[in-house]
Amino acid sequence: MLRPSLQSILDVALLTRVAATASSCRTDSLPTPTLLGGSILSIEAAQVNSATISSSSIDFCNVSVIYTHPGQNDRINVSLWLPNTWNGRFQGVGGGGWTTNADFGDMVSAVSQGYAAATTNGGHTAITNTSSWAMLSPGNVNLYLLQDFASVSLNDMTIISKQLTEAYYGKPISRSYWNGCSTGGRQGLMMAQRYPDAYDGILAEAPAINWAEFIVAEFWPQRVMHEMEYFPNQCELSAITSAAVEACDELDGLEDGIIGMIGLCDFDPRSAVGKAYTCGDLASHVTEEAATIVQTIWTGARDAYGRFQWYGFPRGTPLNGLANTTCSSNGTCIGVPFAISKDWHQIFLKRDPNFDPYSMTQAEWDAAFHASVNQYTSIIGTSDPDLTQFKNAGGKMITWHGMADQLIFYNGTVDYYERVLEADPGAKEYYRFYAAPGVGHCRGGVGAVPTDPLAQLVKWVEEGEVPTTLTANRTVEGRRWEQGLCAYPLSSKYIGGDPASASSFRCE
Repeated sequence: MLRPSLQSILDVALLTRVAATASSCRTDSLPTPTLLGGSILSIEAAQVNSATISSSSIDFCNVSVIYTHPGQNDRINVSLWLPNTWNGRFQGVGGGGWTTNADFGDMVSAVSQGYAAATTNGGHTAITNTSSWAMLSPGNVNLYLLQDFASVSLNDMTIISKQLTEAYYGKPISRSYWNGCSTGGRQGLMMAQRYPDAYDGILAEAPAINWAEFIVAEFWPQRVMHEMEYFPNQCELSAITSAAVEACDELDGLEDGIIGMIGLCDFDPRSAVGKAYTCGDLASHVTEEAATIVQTIWTGARDAYGRFQWYGFPRGTPLNGLANTTCSSNGTCIGVPFAISKDWHQIFLKRDPNFDPYSMTQAEWDAAFHASVNQYTSIIGTSDPDLTQFKNAGGKMITWHGMADQLIFYNGTVDYYERVLEADPGAKEYYRFYAAPGVGHCRGGVGAVPTDPLAQLVKWVEEGEVPTTLTANRTVEGRRWEQGLCAYPLSSKYIGGDPASASSFRCE
């Protein structure tokens, strides 16, 4: 997730705050929360002083709650940080990958702004694989822990943490916000869809929604290379990606190394065949095999009859995330699958940790895709476009997604948002989606990354200030460039002037 800007931290410091003393941070001073279907096993509170973020220091009460759902054999930890100086707000902080909980830095960021911040481990700690928790016994998926990861523990954490926050400070929470990217973004959308009155504002960045489809399709690039019996080195794949960027860069009016108008880019990778590239000491040329592989990856997963299964990458997206390879000194390359997708195929679909996803026939691939959608959408799909209850609760939500996201398919988020608009043409009044050209997964890339989207969400919720654009910035040759990310379906067009100024772009 993105860290808040220093300015946003200073802005929050100006808000009315509630002070708490270290002496009130005691286990015996906190009530036992009530949780329908849950049993609290323990509560511990400890004062933490001078935890640092940048040049600032923060003091907070670190509360840990352990609970279980009787009969389900789970043991879940909720971590709640209560700052000595509170801004009256609560923030649920999301995780990443298979990790339900936030990392340390994200919690520090929230508390440094005065939020009471909470996260949950969802009953497990694995990041990229599920071997430690996903199977009850050989061939049997632990559906209880999958449900905890997907949704249940998120709402539990919110209920428990809100009770303790209000008890600790002795006053009601003014507003509640969710903040997360990737898995954290999926978690935010899950809250909006399934627990619509839990949060006033939700920031769901690069969300891992449409889980049952995209998690299978993440193995598609590896499958394509395996079927072609050719694993290109990363330099060859990058040469094709660079050729696409060069061909489509100026479609938005500015040559800046970014494809801003991906919908207009129809670059054919076969035109790059024969293009020279270097890879260390190796000088070579783009092959027909690599061009075919890239085109098939861009097209996206298809079944035996060529029918759509899921989206591919937009042209210009780095392929090192899902089409990753590694090469020996003699030039022989092998695939390096994305661990989370490989894990899904092995554990949740084949229920065999030793299964080799490369071995699937087309028929087996199609069966795996169907099984994933059929068996798991209701648990973890997070793709319900009906946000009526969230709307009725007065919620506001922002999603942004990097067009050059190398792990989660950007067009999957576009698909979801279009279905939301189809279900409710007025959805932009409470839910807005922004595309970030040239930005990778949650951050990185060469594009402008949102500067402080949470602050804009807060203004929308509390002051009614609609974020017509999402303020973003990037550094070009040591200089800060500002740009406003456009609300979908608009795109940013360069209209002349200093490209470092947001006023040089228009949404159209």
